Amino acid sequence: MKRRRFLKSAAIGGVAAAPLTAATIAHGRDTFNFRMTNAYGPGAPFYTVGPGSPTDIIEKLQVMSGGRLNIQHYAAGELIPAFEGFDAVQSGIIEMNAANSYFWSGSTFAAQYFTTVPFGMSFLGHMAWLYHGGGIELWHEVYEPLGLVAFPMNCTGVQLAGWFREPITELSQLEGLRMRIPGLAGRVYSAVGVDARVLPAGEIFPALERGVIDAAEFVGPYQDRRLGLHNAAKYYHTSGWHEPATTGELLISRAAWESLPADLQMMIRVATQAACLDSIAWSEAVNGPALDDLVENHDVTVAEFPTDVVEALREATMDTLETEASRDPMVRKVHDSYMAFKAKHDQWGDVSEGLWHTSLVKG
Repeated sequence: MKRRRFLKSAAIGGVAAAPLTAATIAHGRDTFNFRMTNAYGPGAPFYTVGPGSPTDIIEKLQVMSGGRLNIQHYAAGELIPAFEGFDAVQSGIIEMNAANSYFWSGSTFAAQYFTTVPFGMSFLGHMAWLYHGGGIELWHEVYEPLGLVAFPMNCTGVQLAGWFREPITELSQLEGLRMRIPGLAGRVYSAVGVDARVLPAGEIFPALERGVIDAAEFVGPYQDRRLGLHNAAKYYHTSGWHEPATTGELLISRAAWESLPADLQMMIRVATQAACLDSIAWSEAVNGPALDDLVENHDVTVAEFPTDVVEALREATMDTLETEASRDPMVRKVHDSYMAFKAKHDQWGDVSEGLWHTSLVKG
């Protein structure tokens, strides 16, 4: 068969695009060569490499497709800066980006819900809503006017509240506190007086060490230890109110997605869904030992937030969510779907996982 190559150019959202999808004819079937950027840096476990990571997904897709779907991965800074993936995919410069949708909540607040919701559902409920409660369909509906599609690609489970140079013992200490904290949680913290800031992962430790910030949240014991946050602050608050089920996003240009045949689209759906399970399982396996190490070998003090702090954050969260939902019909639609599903799932959780953790497992 005579080999032929073609390039597709796209103009998404009215922005002229670079060549979008390179495809060749190999053994009578199209081969697709995509590029994927990432909001996280080179070598980052979970976010870049390892079980359930973007590069893990890429390897699985290459094998499952028999070489028909080949994706070149670029960590943050290797092709574009960390937080420019959304615009790059929307404009057609690249085909895919790995990140968290709450990074784009400034463009559409509804994107927050697909990552996680403060005081919302855990991994079990969040995945149930996404896959069997209409969450992914709403995700696509939100992104459709932007020329994008997206799928969940990993989940950390509950993230801890973060590292503080001084322990938080009362609500008044949050006034003026400079903290690295992204997403809706940053807005909630701001409502109770925190100076919330967004920093890429690689900038968190130096900012905390130099005193540019007073506190920082990243993920959990394993990932935080890797960044060395315990060397800059010794008080680790565990009340993970802000991100109970932090879910990654595989963002795809709609033009690139629609250029794929149905079998390759299904492979992406299956590979990303499998990565959600693999990543949460890995996180659960490594975080406990890492926390033990931090406490036993690095003089880290672990404590929950005081009740008044948690309740102030809860009130600010509900006020912020309701305010944003009242401003935009699409946000209202996503909000109501999430909250309705949560109400039913909470009832089930009370007699299943909740009962197990509060009564049965502890004896």
